[in-house]
Amino acid sequence: MTLRWRRWLAVAVVLVAIAAAFRLVGSGWAPSVSLAPRFVAQTLSTPAEMRSLDDYKGAPLLMNVWATWCDPCREEMPSLERLYREYRERGLRVVAISIDDGGQADLINEFVSEHGLTFDVLHDPKSAIMRQYPVRGVPQTFLISRDGEIRATRYAEDWYSAANRALVDSLFVRDR
Repeated sequence: MTLRWRRWLAVAVVLVAIAAAFRLVGSGWAPSVSLAPRFVAQTLSTPAEMRSLDDYKGAPLLMNVWATWCDPCREEMPSLERLYREYRERGLRVVAISIDDGGQADLINEFVSEHGLTFDVLHDPKSAIMRQYPVRGVPQTFLISRDGEIRATRYAEDWYSAANRALVDSLFVRDR
C-alpha cells in the first residue's frame, strides 16, 4: 500500500470515528461530562417557593422536563414514579419540571394527583430550562451525578426497564 493510500485510509478512519461519536452524543446514549447548569423553578404550593439545582446537590438526580399537554410525558410518568419509589431510600432525587404556561398550577397539580406522583414537581412557566439545558423536546430527562455532572440524557423512556435501572445504579458509583 502506498503512502498516499495509507494517509487516505487514516483520514477516513478518523472521520468515521468522529461521525460515530457525534451520532452517539446526539442520540443521548453517550454520557456527558458537562456540569449541569443551575435552574430555578417554583413549587406548586401556595405561596410558591423557588427551588434550584442547589437544592439537590450531593444526591444523584433524575431531572425530567415535561408538560401536561404532552402524551409521551403522560406515558412516562408512571415508570418515573415506580423508579423513584424503589430508589428514594438509596438517595435518588427525582424532580419533574413542567414547562406549562403560567397560570397552569391547578392543571399541573391535577396531573400530579391523577398520577400519584410523590417526587418533586416544579413549574417553570417561562420555560427558562429549555434555554439553560440542551432540551430538544419533552419529555427529556437528565441524569445528574451527585457531583453535578450530566451523565446521560434520555427521551420518553420506560424508567423501570432493566437498562434504565442499571443507568440509575451507575449514578451511585463514585468516580475513582
